[in-house]
Amino acid sequence: MVEQNSTLVDGPPMCHLHAGGNLYREISDTQCLRLLKESIEFMRLYPHCIDYRPTVIAIPKEDKGEPLDLLPRLQKLQKRYEELIALDEQNKCLGESQNYFKLYSKEELQKLRALPQKQKPCTLDEWMIIVAKELDFSQLKFPLIMVQEYGLNVFRLAASATLLLQNHPNITLKTNMQIKQITHNTQGYTINGETFDYLINAAGFKSGEIDDMLGLQRRRYVEFKAAYVTQCPSQTTLWPEIIFHGQRGTPQGMAQFTPYPNGYFQLHGMTKNITLFDNGLAQSSTISAQPKLDKKFLDKIYTGWSLSDAELRSKRAVEHISRYIPAFKNAKFRYKPLYGAQQIPGDDADLRAAEVSFESHHYARCEIVKGSSVLAMAQAIAANMHKHYLLKELVPKQKVLQTIPSLEEAEVDALAEHFAKERGYPQSLAYRNRNSNIC
Repeated sequence: MVEQNSTLVDGPPMCHLHAGGNLYREISDTQCLRLLKESIEFMRLYPHCIDYRPTVIAIPKEDKGEPLDLLPRLQKLQKRYEELIALDEQNKCLGESQNYFKLYSKEELQKLRALPQKQKPCTLDEWMIIVAKELDFSQLKFPLIMVQEYGLNVFRLAASATLLLQNHPNITLKTNMQIKQITHNTQGYTINGETFDYLINAAGFKSGEIDDMLGLQRRRYVEFKAAYVTQCPSQTTLWPEIIFHGQRGTPQGMAQFTPYPNGYFQLHGMTKNITLFDNGLAQSSTISAQPKLDKKFLDKIYTGWSLSDAELRSKRAVEHISRYIPAFKNAKFRYKPLYGAQQIPGDDADLRAAEVSFESHHYARCEIVKGSSVLAMAQAIAANMHKHYLLKELVPKQKVLQTIPSLEEAEVDALAEHFAKERGYPQSLAYRNRNSNIC
């Protein structure tokens, strides 16, 4: 396994499991149902990466949508979750199926507002107390929706993946290695002088460069995005994540409020002056499978941000969120943004659930849009290798999940904290809420 960077899982911001795709009103029910299944598999594969706290979905008054528009999809997801539990009891990763989501009227929230905040919330109602106390009701439509969409910690995922690979007897992990040339011949693929039987292209936003080396055409997008790390020392209570829906790319774009310990919050604002960027979406062409991002975005990826740009966009993110959470207006810019380029295969820039694709000659593209898709893609690749007689036995997915070696929590903690510090972020971003008793 070859990785250009010094560590694994070091790309665009990742903070959400997407157990049902509830952040995206624009994607199909089919994609949402697939994301639910893949997220449950992901939780079983990487249990130490999950931040056990639910997510609140809110619709601002200025938005054209209505909260109850989301109800049919949530009911489909709840039913599918129940079916997955019936197939395998270990799929009960999101609590009881009847508690997958809950609606909260304004009157119910006003009652919760009067209750004392729980230090370790367990029930949905207990998680909702801080939301009821802090949200500006005058800006929102009702009901609010709480759903069992959990957090995904990128530093803990990097640590877990690294530890699993390092301990695997059949894998050699090589970091800080850049691929200069790939050639194909009858014996396989030659990469930097070494020959391999099978090539898996999992190069992230640079997947098109591998296709170009092999003379293969592929349609895809690449989009540069950023999220902003802020601190509000007065807000150390455990929060759920909160999504304020809005039309992407407009000044009223979706706002995402992601909590971490010790008063840190990661903020998205799907506007062109916060998370999105003018000319930040690039598409492949007939002469190259690699979309060409503007140099200014590549400079950010490879050399970093200017302090003034990072601080300006962070302040805008705080302003965007504080329209709905007034107490958050005092949050401060603390660290560099989380940023990177996200690949999206095909012609649909709204695609969020993607499949692995294959070419002839033992070549697979693993174009991950959401991290929860990795196991489904790995299984598809294994089936393809079995088809071409490179694997003697195809192990069923459920058996794979049952045989993954368990990691020590302390090992993951230590390495995740190291990665956060090494990449220039507060170690608090490597911590998580371990309360898995959400009911």
